[in-house]
Amino acid sequence: MALLLGSFLRNQRIILSASLKQNFQISKPHLPRRECHVCCLRKTNAARPALLPINGQNLGFHPALKRSSPRDSAGVSRCEHFHTSVPRRAIPAPLVWMVLKPLQKLLAIILGRSIRKWWVALPDNRRQLLREWMWLQRWRLAAGAGVALVIIAVFLFTHLDETPLTGRTRLVVFSKENYMELAALLSDEYMAEFAELMLPVSDSRQKVVERVIQHLAQRNKDIPEISEVRWTVHVVQDPKVNAFVLPNGKVFVFTGMLEAVADVHQLTIVLGHEMAHALLGHSAEQASLSHVVDLLSLILLTAIWAICPRDSLALLGHWAQEKLTQLMFRRPYSRKLEAEADEVGLQLAAKACADVRAGPVFWQQMEMRDRLQGELELPEWLSTHPSHKNRYTQMDRHIPQALVLRENCVCPPLPKSDPRVIFSKSVEMLLENSKNQTKSEGDKMIHDSVIFQNIEKLKMGRA
Repeated sequence: MALLLGSFLRNQRIILSASLKQNFQISKPHLPRRECHVCCLRKTNAARPALLPINGQNLGFHPALKRSSPRDSAGVSRCEHFHTSVPRRAIPAPLVWMVLKPLQKLLAIILGRSIRKWWVALPDNRRQLLREWMWLQRWRLAAGAGVALVIIAVFLFTHLDETPLTGRTRLVVFSKENYMELAALLSDEYMAEFAELMLPVSDSRQKVVERVIQHLAQRNKDIPEISEVRWTVHVVQDPKVNAFVLPNGKVFVFTGMLEAVADVHQLTIVLGHEMAHALLGHSAEQASLSHVVDLLSLILLTAIWAICPRDSLALLGHWAQEKLTQLMFRRPYSRKLEAEADEVGLQLAAKACADVRAGPVFWQQMEMRDRLQGELELPEWLSTHPSHKNRYTQMDRHIPQALVLRENCVCPPLPKSDPRVIFSKSVEMLLENSKNQTKSEGDKMIHDSVIFQNIEKLKMGRA
């Protein structure tokens, strides 16, 4: 049984990844407190940011951190697996649900189709008798439906929870222990998948990411969801612009992401975003919503296959139901969680003394990169993530609060030059140079065309 579940888990890695990891929500405004609860000593260099420029320039990937053991109080460690025996884990509830999910849909289709065939096979007099019986029992049937709704409401009410930091009310049906077990299984799968692509611990890029994670964890140790987790860093040699954090603190950063960020401040904000997903428990929350929506969809799916007179119409209705569920529930909720992680991640980076003004610049860079590469820009309502434009616009609104929080944490003052202004001017200069180059090329083409016409006229005159 364990082998079958392991094989299924490998085949369903994409599904598990969508619910457990978050690659890069707007809740009610969370004003930062007037004091920073992380221990910042005013008369020592303990409050100095670990993100210092090299030779006066922000060249990125050179955080000046004090030397310390990777297994310090911040709870950051490298990937180390040592077992004296084969570990035995119980099958977590979320994994059981994911295994049974396709089977549930199949049973709903079979049940609905069987009801339709049974109804069609009934003689007319039996159908009439059944309609009359249902009319006579309408109050009892309504009472039964009411009891079922009350049970569902009680179940949902007893599984309400509040997110850390933002205090937003949400539904969580899976226990933290069960989801941590599933995260451990998934992390083992990723470790096996990326085994040959992992950078060595001596690589400078590995050390930089470790130090940034360590600094984020140390400066936010007043948050239990961060201090109670041992953060483990893995840098994967892959050109994809990707980074994600599993609920158990496993941090995976692709080298493509390291090349996409302009400096260590942007890297801190990106990693703060990913850590925010983990401390807010977004993966368990998203899986809980998916679980409830799937159970309600089973009722609708059964009704579709029972009511539609032909299988072709039932298939069309099934497809429409799946698409509407995605567009109306799953994707909007995913965008909401991403926006919330942007807000909280910016707060984590502010407490780590990063230049939070670099956050909007990163998403502007990503937008320009996609345009230069000619990537198709999908409408936001079709995506699980907010558009780059909405992300840097929303993040820009949170910058004043983040700057106040950063100041309360006794961070050194930021340079007067705003990276947002510098980036905007650079883009304007780039566009102006592009226009001038296009104009000069056009003038040259016109000039060459005139010369060619004059040559043709001379040839005709000689003829």
